Amino acid sequence: MKPKAFELTHFLDSEEMIATYLNAVLEEGDEDDLVVAIGHVAKAVGMGKIAQQTGMSRTSLYKAFAEGANPQFQTVLKVLKSLGSEIKVSPIN
Repeated sequence: MKPKAFELTHFLDSEEMIATYLNAVLEEGDEDDLVVAIGHVAKAVGMGKIAQQTGMSRTSLYKAFAEGANPQFQTVLKVLKSLGSEIKVSPIN
């Protein structure tokens, strides 16, 4: 019997889990990792739903959050807001 592949999007089922995942990527990853992570979350929530909420096309969203993409900051903020998330700044200790 072949084991099932791990599917991250199955675990991104609440705003709390989404925030935990994105915060972990922010702490441990780089900007490329964050772009891909936002793409994972958008897929889990539904790219069509995100497209409707942001006024962007699904195709644009897939391209913006693909590995190696460099989305505009405005796009990142729009998508995060549609996911019920935001970026906050705090001093580095």
